[in-house]
Amino acid sequence: MNPSYRSFFRTSFGIWLLALFVLTATASCSQDQQDRVKQGMQAALPDALTRAAGPQPTLDSIYIVRYMNTEPRFKDQIDWAKKFYKAREFKLGWFRDHELVPQAETMLGVIGKAADEGLNPKDYQVVNFDPLLKELEAARNDTTRRSELEKKIDVALSATYFNYASDFYRGTVDPRAVKSIDWDVKRNKVKLHKALMTILKERESTYGYYDFEPLHSEYDRLKKVLSDYREMERKGGWPAIPAGTSLKPGASSPAVAALRGRLLGPEATAPVSAETPAVAVANKPGQPAAPVAQKYDAELFAAVKEFQRLNGLKPDGVVGGETLRELNVPLGQRIQQIMMNMERWRWIPKKFEPDYLLVNIPEYKLHVVEDGKEAFNMPVIVGKRLNATPIFSDKVEFVVMAPYWNVPFSIIDKELRPKLAANPQGTLDRLDMEVVKGWGAKATPVDASSIDWANLEQKDWKYTLRRRPGPKNDLGNVKFIFPNSNDIYLHDTPNDELFSQTKRGFSHGCVRVAEPLRLAEYLLRNKAGWDEQAITDAIAAREEKYVTLPEKLPVYLVYFTTWVDDDGKVHFRDDIYGHDKALAKEYFN
Repeated sequence: MNPSYRSFFRTSFGIWLLALFVLTATASCSQDQQDRVKQGMQAALPDALTRAAGPQPTLDSIYIVRYMNTEPRFKDQIDWAKKFYKAREFKLGWFRDHELVPQAETMLGVIGKAADEGLNPKDYQVVNFDPLLKELEAARNDTTRRSELEKKIDVALSATYFNYASDFYRGTVDPRAVKSIDWDVKRNKVKLHKALMTILKERESTYGYYDFEPLHSEYDRLKKVLSDYREMERKGGWPAIPAGTSLKPGASSPAVAALRGRLLGPEATAPVSAETPAVAVANKPGQPAAPVAQKYDAELFAAVKEFQRLNGLKPDGVVGGETLRELNVPLGQRIQQIMMNMERWRWIPKKFEPDYLLVNIPEYKLHVVEDGKEAFNMPVIVGKRLNATPIFSDKVEFVVMAPYWNVPFSIIDKELRPKLAANPQGTLDRLDMEVVKGWGAKATPVDASSIDWANLEQKDWKYTLRRRPGPKNDLGNVKFIFPNSNDIYLHDTPNDELFSQTKRGFSHGCVRVAEPLRLAEYLLRNKAGWDEQAITDAIAAREEKYVTLPEKLPVYLVYFTTWVDDDGKVHFRDDIYGHDKALAKEYFN
């Protein structure tokens, strides 16, 4: 804390104690004694107390707007300031009886540590409060000047808070303003003026605004890792593994020392002393023995597999290719990746619903959350890069048994057009498809040969090309619908073998789930008549059946390329759609 701030706050506290002593002393004396005590104490009181008498000044919206318009970083926060002061009838917020409240010191201290949050403190140290506080001390005898300074300092503190809190609680980047970031999850709706009222202890809240706390534990975990990685960077970072390294368990190589240091820490590569000489390990017959420090042993094998698991790689313990590439990602790049994912947590709504589904696209995984805790999870397949699964939130409304697959026009145009133009009905029969007009039970068949497939344009497409329920259906046996403009949903797939891949970007955009029947049974667990057997029977009938959920269930399709699990392990994933790259251009500009 700046010394001038501490001096100001100490003076305020001393005045308060002295005033309290006056009240205590006079309460226990006779009237004459009270008068003498008051006279003596009045002489002892600092001039600051007697000069600070009089009513507290008030503000108006013109003053607030005019002041905040003078500083570019404050302009975007004008509405929050107007709401804050209007709610308090334009009384000052940071002063009580002409003295600054302790929360001012706390806030300025928090801003000084903004780097811990992946933010730049200089972005929020817009106002130099030192000269203002000195002026305020000097103006105690001048009521007019004192009032003007109190107003100026009060609005400056509020503007500083909103400038910082807007970034801390809502994000420094507006994802909806940058198309390449692709983030349409419902926004964090923190009301910053009410958050400030909470900080000033003028209202209660279930959120940690009092202590300038973040809203999500996942953010806190990343913050701790950011601190750890920066400390590691200050100590020199981690060693690079030589390019071209290829290691299997049991192999010997000079590169093992670097690998050991990278995964097991510097102490694992400490030189062997004369008192504890290196133990030679025999290799293949005819080869000289290698020092134990160069041997790819069981301990290191386990560490490599753990590293591969945490980075979404096949945990086979073989070092080379993708594993080598991930091992050699620079520490600075990982630090930036952590900061960007902390930013994404600022975009997330301030509170999730008790029950929801969450698909983390780079993780290729669906998480089912019940009462705020993960009930289970399962692998998923997401869109390939050219058919990226969009990032958004919605609510699941229907489970559909034995669904039709309605073929998107893009697939008709790019993949099926030549075949349909050459042999319309034969192609449909082979693919178990049909063309219909209308929807649902009212859909009627259309003669495929009556359509000019070769010259068909989307604006002229008035029908639906769909694949019938059954083993060939691209949606498998079940789909889960949350109506949205992207026409994205969760569904089964007949291509189960793809789930064995570690990187599963194979779809045209929708999300394929590994255990559709388990998910269907879970979602319909409170729906009378829809147990496991009923679901199985409906699928076997091969007649599309919509079942409405008892309650709509929130679903979030998100994009986190790093996170910390419940065991404190840090996970990293590839930036499969380039969203990290797009965000970096905005965040680190």
